[in-house]
Amino acid sequence: MTTLPWSAGHWLNPPAAVEERDGDLLVTAVEKSDAWRRTSYGFIVDTAHALLAPFEQNTAVEVDMTAAFTENFDQAGVMVRVDTENWVKAGVEFSDGACQLGAVVTAGNSDWSVAPVPDWQGKRVRIRVSRKGDAITMRAGLIAPDGTAALRMVRLLPFPEDAVAEAGPFLCAPSRAGLTVPFHAWRVTDADISLH
Repeated sequence: MTTLPWSAGHWLNPPAAVEERDGDLLVTAVEKSDAWRRTSYGFIVDTAHALLAPFEQNTAVEVDMTAAFTENFDQAGVMVRVDTENWVKAGVEFSDGACQLGAVVTAGNSDWSVAPVPDWQGKRVRIRVSRKGDAITMRAGLIAPDGTAALRMVRLLPFPEDAVAEAGPFLCAPSRAGLTVPFHAWRVTDADISLH
């Protein structure tokens, strides 16, 4: 396992503000930042803030963050990006009055899946995205006081084996200004061995 320095990545769409404090990265989103393509809403927006580094085969990316979200569609987690039409994001998003564990998978058009996790509000969360063969596995869980996290499945999705991709922490604030997300760690490790 390798802990990446925040300087290891480059920003897809610079955020409003970035501050390093006691090893954490505090990132403030630009108002109306988001990532979505067409489905149901009809619009294309590609203004998410993602700190990206190469995402190789047989590796996993983990991000630890605090999910202190209060406004509609506040969100953060891990983004995997090939290009403007092919990307995925996994994380926590505030929707329908509560935190939701979710994912958006985009291949030309976006989809969105969520599951309520209201007890995650204001807590430290780990998001893990694993790349192996022709698939990506997304997992997430609360971080215990001892630093461990019991991760549960979020999504399994097809992903081209030969795709050149990048991945890292992301955040968006589609409905407001002033969202600041504390990211606590960014790691690269071996891909998950199995689904179960």
